[in-house]
Amino acid sequence: MHVDSHILIVYSTIDGHTRKICQSIQRLLEDYGHQVALLSVEEAIRLDCSGFDCIVIGASIRYGKHHPSLYNFIQRHRVTLAALPSAFFSVSGVARNADKATRAHNPYFKKFVAQAAWSPQLAAMFGGKIDYAKYRFFDRQMIRFIMWMTGGPTDLNKPVEFTDWSAVDAFALQIKNLQR
Repeated sequence: MHVDSHILIVYSTIDGHTRKICQSIQRLLEDYGHQVALLSVEEAIRLDCSGFDCIVIGASIRYGKHHPSLYNFIQRHRVTLAALPSAFFSVSGVARNADKATRAHNPYFKKFVAQAAWSPQLAAMFGGKIDYAKYRFFDRQMIRFIMWMTGGPTDLNKPVEFTDWSAVDAFALQIKNLQR
């Protein structure tokens, strides 16, 4: 990808952490000399994406699923995604474990590729953030139960971030090097 290329980053987030990761990738890509547009999946759904040189999609997972709007975006832009260099990353509590933070071993990524019928050139899985104080009552109880079942944090008073920011930086560098 040449410097001054125009990159679109589209995100689907529930609590804002995926957007934070996208903003970090945006800053790094801009530091590399690229023009970057950052939009929510809802903002980007009707956008003509063919004018970009690369498309990056970041999406969070809640209760084992990506938001339906993510699949709507991919379906609507299937031709453009197939024609351009593309990257995808998923954010979840499961990816806090190194063995589940790979394309080959992340069950949600496998499910995503099958459901979306799209396989990006580049993919990554990042650990998310647990912040019980920000969740509604039901979500707080359900996520805490899931974390208890999987050996994760259950302290309601202490937010825990699992994101490996050096892996995010490395992913941004890989995006920078994507070629048509």
